[in-house]
Amino acid sequence: MPFARISLMEGKSDDYLKAVSDSLYQAMIETFNVPQNDLFQVIHQHRPNEFIFDRHYLGGPRSDDFIIFAIAIGKPRDTATKKAFYERLVEKLALSPGVRPEDVMIIISTSARDEWSFSNGGMQMFEVA
Repeated sequence: MPFARISLMEGKSDDYLKAVSDSLYQAMIETFNVPQNDLFQVIHQHRPNEFIFDRHYLGGPRSDDFIIFAIAIGKPRDTATKKAFYERLVEKLALSPGVRPEDVMIIISTSARDEWSFSNGGMQMFEVA
């Protein structure tokens, strides 16, 4: 059950945001074996003075279309799987909504199942994606 926080500059259209969300979700299904309907995302839009990043650090130049994906996952993935996910997400974003690869940053964090509660204050007892 990945949980994704998507951060970008404010001002994007609903269609653009949907395309970003859909690209992430499809890349997770294709490379992380995330089941259908396992969709939990939050999109944060920031004013320029609230979204601060180096435009040239490790792979720039970055534009105002820069997006950060911070993804919490339950089940660890091996290096090859994460690499495939990074590449697939960038490919999908380039197709729709047209984000340049230089404008994509991805951070994956792993957590144990007892660090998740899906509802009702109950601890998660089965393995999460």
